[in-house]
Amino acid sequence: MIAALEKFRSPTDVETFSRAMHSKAKPDSKLVRVCIGTGCAARGSRRLYELFTEAAGRSGLDIQVEAKCVGCHGFCERGPIVVVDPGGIFYQRVEESDVAEIFRETVLAGKVIERLLYEDSQTTQKASKAEEIPFYTAQKRIVLENNGRIDPTKIQDYITHGGYAALAKVLSSMIPEDVIMEVEIAGLRGRGGGGFPTARKWRSCRQAKGRPKYIVCNGDEGDPGAFMDRSIMEGNPHSVIEGMLIGAYAIGSKHGYIYVRNEYPLAVENLKAAIVQARELGLLGKRILGSSLSFDIDINRGGGAFVCGESTALMASLEGRPGIPRAKYIHTVESGLRGKPTNLNNVETWANIPAIINHGGKWFAGIGTDNSKGTKVFSLVGSVKNTGLVEVPMGITLRRIIDEIGGGVPDGKRFKAVQTGGPSGGCIPAKHLDTRVDFDELTKLGSMMGSGGMIVMDESTCMVRVAKYFTDFLHKESCGKCTPCREGLSQMLCILDRITSGEGRVGDVERLEELADLLEETALCALGQTAANPVLSTIRYFRNEYDAHIQDRHCPAKECRGLFRYEIDAEACKACGICMKNCPVEAITGEKKVPHVIDQDKCTLCGTCRDKCPFDAVMKV
Repeated sequence: MIAALEKFRSPTDVETFSRAMHSKAKPDSKLVRVCIGTGCAARGSRRLYELFTEAAGRSGLDIQVEAKCVGCHGFCERGPIVVVDPGGIFYQRVEESDVAEIFRETVLAGKVIERLLYEDSQTTQKASKAEEIPFYTAQKRIVLENNGRIDPTKIQDYITHGGYAALAKVLSSMIPEDVIMEVEIAGLRGRGGGGFPTARKWRSCRQAKGRPKYIVCNGDEGDPGAFMDRSIMEGNPHSVIEGMLIGAYAIGSKHGYIYVRNEYPLAVENLKAAIVQARELGLLGKRILGSSLSFDIDINRGGGAFVCGESTALMASLEGRPGIPRAKYIHTVESGLRGKPTNLNNVETWANIPAIINHGGKWFAGIGTDNSKGTKVFSLVGSVKNTGLVEVPMGITLRRIIDEIGGGVPDGKRFKAVQTGGPSGGCIPAKHLDTRVDFDELTKLGSMMGSGGMIVMDESTCMVRVAKYFTDFLHKESCGKCTPCREGLSQMLCILDRITSGEGRVGDVERLEELADLLEETALCALGQTAANPVLSTIRYFRNEYDAHIQDRHCPAKECRGLFRYEIDAEACKACGICMKNCPVEAITGEKKVPHVIDQDKCTLCGTCRDKCPFDAVMKV
């Protein structure tokens, strides 16, 4: 893989190599960075990279021209993204036909192609650099700092940008307790959802009796709409490996595992390559950098079970058993994988460690709020203009994330709610948009930080259906071990299905609340204990929608089939006959120049008439 590089023998070798790489860079060199994160790759960015590579090879110029594949920039809505250096010229929605022009005009001539720049929809101003785009200006990137800058398949690139400097610092000048103390000063809390103090977990594992001690990275990201950990593993796998190495030194571990979803093939591929490269350079294996630290990592691929995001279920899966949680009478830091002390943190938590060591715990603690330090990565999806991956300082408001970074709700619709915390999180209404985003404030609203999913919903969303969707998801993903979760979620789903089908009964809401209390108090693991959050939060903030479904047999959002009807607006109807011709049950009648009418007794609510009408004359009422 990297046979041309010599194995590092001491911590100083890392810095020496980084300086050497910087000195080799020519001041007049040109660089084209092409995003090949999953979002951009789905739109053909790998082919763009190939075309830029071919163009660079044909240029025949004295100057150095290089095309580089990089990880996710975050602005997924605008992909494929291409950045040209020097200058950081940011091009979005690039197509194959644009490659020749970019290479000719920007790479070679230094000119900016206006039509490929981002244009603000409100000010109509164009931005030539990422830092000029509102999507990026409110962010603070620590974990994602090098995403979009480095080639995730080349360890040389990571080291050139400061990679493994934190490991070298730890092994040359810090004892394990110093490392744990620095993480404690930073105030880092787990980014996987629980928010447990990282340093406390590390110290408990270090002090636990028993050998060997294991390090585990949880990359089993199963929340609908979430892709934070995936993008980190795809775009900067070495940051996770370096974090685990530092954790291994602090805790006294010799072996680690990265448990990653099998549905993330690019993440698995890049992690595998990174581990091989780290071994070849002596950054994994025995006596790393000439120190007493010996540590290696294996990758285990999960089968897509959401419950395996829970620590004990994940460890059971690592052991080759069904991923089923156990009661935590004994913590995993004392008896985890194979009954030995085990420290588990998620991808984002590990990726924060190198920055904390490099910049110091006080620097990290200076970002965020009193009890929630640093930054948090969110996947911003749903009814928002700028979907993508964002990293923001703790304490930023929901309004700034959704309106400033996300660009607000599209198509002139009104914001209704934002769901945070994954399927076990809650739905937060518009009146709480100025709430600060941190572990404590979101919990007060009946939601949670979770691993970082953030789904925006507009006025056309039925909140009862939202509760039903997440309950159905959790019901299907429940391992079935404990009765409260297995049967409680089944009963909740039955009630929600009844309500959304127009068969709700008086007292159904109260029954849902009773089941929610039962789950919270008696379920075995966090999946069951928090499973009712989507239901409880929608009842808390949108009780009127439940009442409308049950008492009026009407869905205010007009989403629930049978609880609304289609009607033709007589003033908007042009009597063109298109809806009548396409109706599969011949429920529409009308003559030329006479507004058409829908026979409600025949109508099956298929929506074909609304989809086909070119004049938007068919309404949901």
